[in-house]
Amino acid sequence: MTTETNPVLDSVKQAFAPVTEAFTKLQNMEVPEAAREFVKKQAETAKTRAADAYAGSEKLTAAIESAVAGSVTETAKISRNIQQAIYQDAEAFFSGIDKLASAKSFSEAAQIQSELVRARGEVLVSRAKATSEYLGKLVADGAKNAQDNFAKVYGKTA
Repeated sequence: MTTETNPVLDSVKQAFAPVTEAFTKLQNMEVPEAAREFVKKQAETAKTRAADAYAGSEKLTAAIESAVAGSVTETAKISRNIQQAIYQDAEAFFSGIDKLASAKSFSEAAQIQSELVRARGEVLVSRAKATSEYLGKLVADGAKNAQDNFAKVYGKTA
């Protein structure tokens, strides 16, 4: 039994051999420790600054909330929830950078990135659900208040 070799196919394989080899080496290439440490330090500094900004915004919201009552309380709650969501997103982002900086190869970094994207998607779905429930409650409460006010007005004219 004889096997024929295809010279065209062999020449194409030989032409792309350096690209294939370079791609294989790139996937297994290690990220230098100094680069990982630099990214970790920068992420930690950014996390600290985000925490400080969050604390400042929390104090401002508390001052606004205590100065004014009624419907502003709901606005303050919404503001606080938005601020908390922004802080949580920033904290998750910097934690993700920290995890990515720990990756020793590009394939490990790709796996970590995939997990981070999935987790962020779950958080977004959860927030969307909570927001729709909250808005539904606000609309129902507003409709009830409008109905009560209408009943008061209607009862006075009768």
